[in-house]
Amino acid sequence: MRVVRAAVKPVASAKWGMRRPAATLATMKALHADDHLLVLDKPAGLLSVPGRGEAGHHNLTTLAQQHWPDARVVHRLDQATSGLMMLARTAQAQRVLSMAFEARAVHKQYEAVVEGEMADAEGVITAPLIVDWPNRPRQKVCPREGKPALTRWWRLQAGTGRSRVLLEPVTGRSHQLRVHLMSIGHPIAGDELYGPQPPGSPRLLLHARRLAFAHPASGVALRFDSEPPFDLRTGLVAAVPGYSADARSPAL
Repeated sequence: MRVVRAAVKPVASAKWGMRRPAATLATMKALHADDHLLVLDKPAGLLSVPGRGEAGHHNLTTLAQQHWPDARVVHRLDQATSGLMMLARTAQAQRVLSMAFEARAVHKQYEAVVEGEMADAEGVITAPLIVDWPNRPRQKVCPREGKPALTRWWRLQAGTGRSRVLLEPVTGRSHQLRVHLMSIGHPIAGDELYGPQPPGSPRLLLHARRLAFAHPASGVALRFDSEPPFDLRTGLVAAVPGYSADARSPAL
């Protein structure tokens, strides 16, 4: 298996604020680029794909296409979420990768800082989810009409009234991690939709830290890692001394 890691880039968190996206092609980190596949590290506050209005023109896909004109969307991250995203460079690669997501053959891990100190070391959340139509884009738990959703979580650290958790979304519902954590009383810090108001952090403290999947052309197993650009105590860009998510995360 080929493993690629992205180091933490020490940039003030305000730069990545949801209301003021500052990413450019020069500031985005490319972990991998070949004739079939791109893996990029998206900053918080940047749309994944084109959106509405003038602000919607500033997004990861459009920025990537400035250098790789054939870049194609495979999946998305919420605008407020940072971390790893893949793009395809051919129609065939796009089909193969999209099918891998549908078949749950892409292994994803996220890290988050949540409000409250979690008592349990790990758990599973299975609350069904559905769009909250009167309050879009919010989603909500709905046991009767919601779609099945499954999230596994592990507590990595706790203190100062917050916890740092490793998350594995088995399903891929909209806002799944954010709603699931809110549903167990531990909303993600800085969440403007599902957390306490005003948010206690300058950004959503949720980061897509790992993608593992088969290369769409060669089939070779790939794994990409990106350390979260925040810590438990401050929510600012910083590494946690002596901390490794691999100490608790399931082996691939």
